[in-house]
Amino acid sequence: MRRHRLVGIALVVASACGYGSGPLLAKGVYAAGTDWLTLLVWRFTLGAALTLAWIAMQPASRAALRRMSRRQVAVFLGLGMVFSGNAATYYAAVQYAPVSLVALLLYVYPALVAVLAMRFGQSFEGRRPWIALGIATFGAALTIGGIESGTSPLGVTLAVASPLIYSGYIVLSARVAGERRGSIPEPRRSAVGSDPDTSAREGDVPPLVAAALMIVGTWLVLVVIAAAVREPALPWQIPARSWPGLVGIAILSTAVAIQAFYAGVSRIGAAHAALVSTMEPVFAITLAVLVLGERLDTLQMVGAAFVVVAVVLAQTGRGVAARVAVAREA
Repeated sequence: MRRHRLVGIALVVASACGYGSGPLLAKGVYAAGTDWLTLLVWRFTLGAALTLAWIAMQPASRAALRRMSRRQVAVFLGLGMVFSGNAATYYAAVQYAPVSLVALLLYVYPALVAVLAMRFGQSFEGRRPWIALGIATFGAALTIGGIESGTSPLGVTLAVASPLIYSGYIVLSARVAGERRGSIPEPRRSAVGSDPDTSAREGDVPPLVAAALMIVGTWLVLVVIAAAVREPALPWQIPARSWPGLVGIAILSTAVAIQAFYAGVSRIGAAHAALVSTMEPVFAITLAVLVLGERLDTLQMVGAAFVVVAVVLAQTGRGVAARVAVAREA
């Protein structure tokens, strides 16, 4: 595989580990007396502050932000607002259901992205990725089959809704980034640190800037909801024991993870990145078992193994992937 592609895969895997640590940290926050809405308000408050501070320290990023049109700003803010539905359902599900169960149900979204991409974007090319997708889907079926009957129906419903919303968000983001049905954009420098003049000529928005705007869009929705329901989310209303987890989620599962995923997708494409990022639930489940003492049955462990095999199979071929820039915030 070319170095460009290897770097993209490594970035998506690193992002998946960052996201996968989020549910574990969230369990500690919930145990301290803070609920999912307050967690998300502060996750994106701190995440937005960190990302905007990063932009402020980079002249090229500041210049790129100033060059953006009002329409571009509105589009990225709108994407962040759409994403708030995924963030809410995912972290609310973690509050009401085991981390391992929520992570396992997340396996559904790569298949949904692949199906939606056939109609709205650039689908997989060649046989190997589709075989890998079939293996991943089979693995997901095995793991979902191990759900215990006593699990909270609300938690399961929220966990199922999250990948549905997220799949639509990925495809919508890809289209905003330039991916179209049957099109394979030429490779271009879209990572943080690219030549600002080149980015301006091509109409690119640097990943750091795009992610910051989307985080702000998500934050706006969550703050409005929190204010409307009078959520106790002010700093002095939050238990002191919640803050380490809140800060960890803001850094690892938001600011860092979003940038890694965005930069990775710009190299390997949305559909392939969705498949690689199935490492996230595997990582989350491993943490849940080791730290929280949650248990997977044999069928679920076999299913998780199938997904890992699928990821390796998909990324060892010579297929061509669409190169689009899609920011993830889950």
